[in-house]
Amino acid sequence: MAEFRFGVNMAFPGTRAEWVDKARRAEALGYDAFAVPDHLGMPAPFPTLLLAAEATERIRLTTFVLNTPFYNPVLLARDVAALDQFSGGRVELGLGAGYVKDEFDAAGIPFPSAGARIDHVEQTVLTLRKLYSDPDYQPAPARPEGPPVLIAGSGNRLLGMAAQHADVVGLPGAAFTESGLMRAASAEEVGERTEYVRGLLGERRERVELNLLVWAVAAPSERDTLGDRVRQLLPGFTDDQIGAAPAVMMGTPQQIADSVRECRERYGITYFTVVEPDLERFAPVIELLK
Repeated sequence: MAEFRFGVNMAFPGTRAEWVDKARRAEALGYDAFAVPDHLGMPAPFPTLLLAAEATERIRLTTFVLNTPFYNPVLLARDVAALDQFSGGRVELGLGAGYVKDEFDAAGIPFPSAGARIDHVEQTVLTLRKLYSDPDYQPAPARPEGPPVLIAGSGNRLLGMAAQHADVVGLPGAAFTESGLMRAASAEEVGERTEYVRGLLGERRERVELNLLVWAVAAPSERDTLGDRVRQLLPGFTDDQIGAAPAVMMGTPQQIADSVRECRERYGITYFTVVEPDLERFAPVIELLK
């Protein structure tokens, strides 16, 4: 049975010393990936990941995930290769199609259609791999083929593209309501999405990881405050949805570890990424599963 991997998505930089301490703490707690999202108002992914690389020895450095339409693929290839080279080959490149129109507006970047944004993600992957296949390309990534690629999303077209090109397919554990808010994806919805993408993978099915973004982890004593904490991130969650969502895990460390195992057995998910506020809460679960 496939082994687990665990990441933590870090969104609050603080001071340089605080960031270094967080990176070292994540590594000491047994996390496999130290990840940074790509949203305005949050840490810039590449400089913060390079600092994390300098402060650590083992943990992977992950963009989780880039707003790929923000980037020219050729220029992005240079930054990714440099980070991969200087981190000793520890980069995992996470790509997404972008979904927050206000961020595009604030950056003065046109917000294309969903199809055009997905096309841009695909073209980015193809461009990076073409450039890295050139033995004379500089700066050369640590591995000739470049870092592994995680592509995250939930729509049919994006998952179809990810099934062709990704080393890891990331599922957000959430879905959009008609009003545009994000809500928890039910167990049935997560099951349908994982079955859909696994069906598309074909012979690659055993080589491609599935990742789930876990929006909250809570002890039984935090039951009364869990809903409010989750809704700070995703206003569309209702209490009923929170209680039934695979991307929200509540219980003792052993109970949560059992939920993680169930996700592997039921959905084939082996890679789980928690959010920064749960860095310490989830660590006992990692101890039980490794």
